[in-house]
Amino acid sequence: MENNIYQILLAEDDIDFGNILKQYLEMQGFAVTWTENGIDAFEVFQKKEFHICVLDVMMPKMDGFTLAEKIIIEKPETPFVFLTARKLKEDKLKGLKIGADDYIVKPFDADELVLRLNNIIRRTNNIARVTQLSEEKLSIGTYIFNARRLELVYEEEIQKLTEKEANLISFLYTHKNQMLKREEILKAVWKNDDYFSGRSMDVFISRLRKYFKKDSKISIESTRGIGIEFKVC
Repeated sequence: MENNIYQILLAEDDIDFGNILKQYLEMQGFAVTWTENGIDAFEVFQKKEFHICVLDVMMPKMDGFTLAEKIIIEKPETPFVFLTARKLKEDKLKGLKIGADDYIVKPFDADELVLRLNNIIRRTNNIARVTQLSEEKLSIGTYIFNARRLELVYEEEIQKLTEKEANLISFLYTHKNQMLKREEILKAVWKNDDYFSGRSMDVFISRLRKYFKKDSKISIESTRGIGIEFKVC
């Protein structure tokens, strides 16, 4: 990637809106690659490195949700946000469950979008720097957690992780065998403790329980009204 220039993949099928948004983001110092459907966006994503992806939900050929799932498989460390004209709570919850860093409903303030993108990119870069300085492999019970490679290994089985899953594991393990308030986890990993982030966290906690279920000495216990404890015996 070019130094000091954040690369954005914009997938937006509305030509007028996409053109205006591309120009505005470029005026703010971003380098923007714009595609008009999900298939073209994914082809570009596979050939080029991006700091963040901005994905419209409703697109022809491949919708934004499907595109995001493919991005996660290809490069799980890449953050992404959804843009949508739909205000349905179900859509927002679906987007956050997939692992979106934000979900923005049109119409929105362009300056606010720029602020959100910069915050997400800086947070991602900070996490990447911390990961590089941290121990590459960490034993958690009978599992090996590789934060740098975003992997959780059990014997010969490798579970690929999203960046948020890895961040959540890192935070929980750092505070293992301690009761953590939900708000603490949300602010540390999601940087937000609103309702939708809380629902998203519940989904991620359920995933981690499945990932660690093969070691009976590891558990993630929730106490209603109190918090969550990552127990490692």
